[in-house]
Amino acid sequence: MTGSAPDIILETRDVSRHFGSQAAWFGEKRVVRAVDGVSLAVRRGETLAVVGESGCGKSTLARLLVRLIRPTAGEVLYEGRDIGGLSEREMRGLRRDLQFVFQDPFSSLNPRMTVGTLVEEPLRVHGMGSRAERRRRVDALLQRVGLRPEFADRYPHEFSGGQRQRIGIARALASGPKVVIGDEPVSALDVSIQAQVINLLEDLKDEFKLTLILIAHDLAVIRHMSDRVAVMYLGEIVELAETEELFARPLHPYTQALLRAIPVPTPHRRAAAAGVKGDVPSPLAPPAGCRFHTRCPLATALCSATKPDFADAGGGRFVACHYWQQAAAAAPAPHAEAHRTAAAQRRFALYRDRSEQQERLRTAAAAGPTTT
Repeated sequence: MTGSAPDIILETRDVSRHFGSQAAWFGEKRVVRAVDGVSLAVRRGETLAVVGESGCGKSTLARLLVRLIRPTAGEVLYEGRDIGGLSEREMRGLRRDLQFVFQDPFSSLNPRMTVGTLVEEPLRVHGMGSRAERRRRVDALLQRVGLRPEFADRYPHEFSGGQRQRIGIARALASGPKVVIGDEPVSALDVSIQAQVINLLEDLKDEFKLTLILIAHDLAVIRHMSDRVAVMYLGEIVELAETEELFARPLHPYTQALLRAIPVPTPHRRAAAAGVKGDVPSPLAPPAGCRFHTRCPLATALCSATKPDFADAGGGRFVACHYWQQAAAAAPAPHAEAHRTAAAQRRFALYRDRSEQQERLRTAAAAGPTTT
């Protein structure tokens, strides 16, 4: 799964990140296993989503992919090159290709810098263009993400959450990256604004030929815009599949529980099966064997004693479960997925039409004073 094939742009090989922790009593040192032995290959041009409960390690994995933090063990490869061994100078040059969009669009923007300076900063750091060329690039990027060029002289606090996230996206695109990683890029936004930003990301992906990696917990968003989904649980990937295949036939009991937890708008169509039971174990002391066995309805003595392999389930699917065949056979049929998907498509199409209309109006207004 992790061979350096020509279509693989970013890859992890058995990568782990452990954080030291010191207990209050007697200075005992303990280890938080945030990411533990993850191997994942990202195809060039795809949108890969990483999902899981809060605290499962998906945001830590995202930061490892761009070396915002270093791995405790394992390798992260960009276009076949291990970025862990690069110097800070070499890594600074590589960051032109690898960009990050943070969850909180306000805290990720320096409040003392104008929007224009923020968006221009990657261009200046990488020595791209003259001052006039950089300013034209900033104006074009702001206009492309749905903001007026004259907003470049304003400060982040003068904008709404959705506008600030657009600024963050423009900043990420400034250097012409090949890979953009979004760490829950729409979770802090209102639902209607989420749809606009999602549509914007999809359009920009096609226009700039990007590879997108999305960290998220909203499975409805993931289904709308991702090509493949990796499901994380307690620092490990437990299932990887094409998006529609995963939603139609989840193989891992944890994935099934996540899908059952999706709200259903029609009360009489709600699934009778309950979601996953129990609390997530502490990453300070993850269970032996399969880490999900303490909450799994199919768990046996084998699950508590032996860690399952991340095995090929056929058709490009991978799953880490001793009893995934039985889990797949016992899984309930997806509840009203066709109905909900059609409704979601209509809603997103409506938001897209409105966004495009607003963007045309902004473009015309911005171009008006300069038209001869």
